[in-house]
Amino acid sequence: MTEPMPDSGTDLPYDETSPDSPAVAHSAAEEAAAGAREARAEHRAGAVDPTERTVVHLMRHGEVHNPDRILYGRLPDYHLSALGREMADVVAEHLADRDIALVVHSPLERTAETAAPSLERHGLTAVVDPRVIEAGNKFEGTRFRKRLLLDPRRWWWVRDPTKPTWGEHYRAIGKRMTAAIEDARDHARGREALVVSHQLPIWTMRSVLERRSLWHDPRKRQCNLASLTTVTFTGDEVTDVTYTEPAAHLYPHAAKTPGA
Repeated sequence: MTEPMPDSGTDLPYDETSPDSPAVAHSAAEEAAAGAREARAEHRAGAVDPTERTVVHLMRHGEVHNPDRILYGRLPDYHLSALGREMADVVAEHLADRDIALVVHSPLERTAETAAPSLERHGLTAVVDPRVIEAGNKFEGTRFRKRLLLDPRRWWWVRDPTKPTWGEHYRAIGKRMTAAIEDARDHARGREALVVSHQLPIWTMRSVLERRSLWHDPRKRQCNLASLTTVTFTGDEVTDVTYTEPAAHLYPHAAKTPGA
């Protein structure tokens, strides 16, 4: 990770004094991994060439214009900044020579705008997939301040950060992302697909693939703006996961604000 990354627009500040034990976190991770395994079983393809190589690139959207520092989550009308559009162009150039057969993005404007240069470059029509949307969050639409947590009405929301209870559970994110990525793989057999999504869904998917605990410090995610988490399949099996930051040279200019 080249620069400290902005928050994803959905997360609460990480509390290093959390009393939850590693055992609780491990249990949450196992639960999420079980959801991903269910999705794989439900989307298992028919007979395929077990040696065929297919690549699915998971791209985080570029920087969003968010001067009010809102935790926007799934709210509409949050668009890329000028720098975010530049990031999208950089990644389109980076992937220009790749054999992209499919471009998928979430229903939110920031992913559609991020996908646009790659769609134009490869002469494709976008597939909008709600399964790759941002994670749900009860604090959506607020400008988060820690004093919000002093309100007793919100204590129930934050009772368990290992799921997390203030938003969509890791199990649900892992399951829907697995299904979407495997559908993209099946569509692009023997070629490559680009799926433009959001930080938490991409990081959750990578954690499932790499069998890591899903409860984590959001500041330590390796999923920066316009980054690529690339999943290589041989047949139906994942054989490699890599991470690159084609737009890293633009990070020093990015706003260090929630939801950037």
